[in-house]
Amino acid sequence: MRFLDRLTRRPWIIAVGLTVVVTLWLASGFLGGEPPRKTAAGGPATAAASTARVQTRVQQAEPVTRTISVYGRTAPARTVEIKAETSGRVTALGIARGEPATAGQPLVKLDLRDRAARLEQARASVSEHQSAWEGQQELKPQGYISDTQLAETRAKLEGARAELIRAELDLEYMNVRAPFDGTVQERAVEVGDYVRAGDPVATFVDNTKLIVTGSIAEQDAGFVSVGGIATAVLVTGQEARGRIRYLAPVAEESTRTFTVELEIPNPGGKLPAGVTAEMRIPGGEVLAYRVAPSLLTLDANGDLGIKTVDAANQVAFHKVEIAQSEANGVWVTGLPDTANIILVGQGYVSAGQPVQAVPAQPETALAAGRGPAKATGTGQ
Repeated sequence: MRFLDRLTRRPWIIAVGLTVVVTLWLASGFLGGEPPRKTAAGGPATAAASTARVQTRVQQAEPVTRTISVYGRTAPARTVEIKAETSGRVTALGIARGEPATAGQPLVKLDLRDRAARLEQARASVSEHQSAWEGQQELKPQGYISDTQLAETRAKLEGARAELIRAELDLEYMNVRAPFDGTVQERAVEVGDYVRAGDPVATFVDNTKLIVTGSIAEQDAGFVSVGGIATAVLVTGQEARGRIRYLAPVAEESTRTFTVELEIPNPGGKLPAGVTAEMRIPGGEVLAYRVAPSLLTLDANGDLGIKTVDAANQVAFHKVEIAQSEANGVWVTGLPDTANIILVGQGYVSAGQPVQAVPAQPETALAAGRGPAKATGTGQ
């Protein structure tokens, strides 16, 4: 059913498919077949006379790189909640919400007047104890200062120096700075607010790179490797190539899917975060057929497939999977290496039904997703 989900995201495919089906139906005169005829006695025609005719084309599988589609959402590479490292009253806001900032640029400024006074006091204390320490060292050789007194003075000097370092840091903390290049997403304070150490002041994001996170099916996880190249197609229509940065080592127990993350560059922040995106991951080379979406049908079990005509001139239903989507068709796997695909009339015949297969006209084959038929015969 992933194909149906993909079609709903591409309504143009549905429109084109319906147009092709209706046009070919009208042009073929009831799908290239004949309506049931009656005998001279008014009874139904013989089985041979009522056998449905379908238009077919013999195709051969071609190698194509399978594309694995994983839907997810974009998010900034980093999101941090910046908190005050000291207490004080907000005096200025350096960066407005939504504006970019460089690493180290002030985002919020606190009142630093009392911190400046504390710093000067700490410097004076260091100077005082430094002078006392130096004076005692000069008196020590004369025996006027004991080792205990000298040790006490040295301890006071080291304590004053530690207090000076704390005062310098406290003064530096009065400017709450950007931790890296990024953007202010949210601001939690305004001028005049009083904050304490640990209070949040802003939410800061690094959107120079985006991370697309999704869940990949267990049968596809083997095709994905960390460092591999993939493409992200955003719901906005924008595209970007990046590398797989993470693949979960263990599947989610409830969904049997693996979390996968794709990192894409976002210079200038042109790609939006928080939107739906499709990851297109190369899944290895397979043999596939390119067909028009209108040729795809569902059987009684709801399986997606394509109808062909076999060697006994009977309809066969083949369950298929979408390997890759293109603007002019889809590549499918699940058919034999050579298949006589029904191009016109597939909606009116069922598996096991005898049919009369006639070669499709070149324009019909072209509309069904392929060019003129190769010299491979008219079918089996």
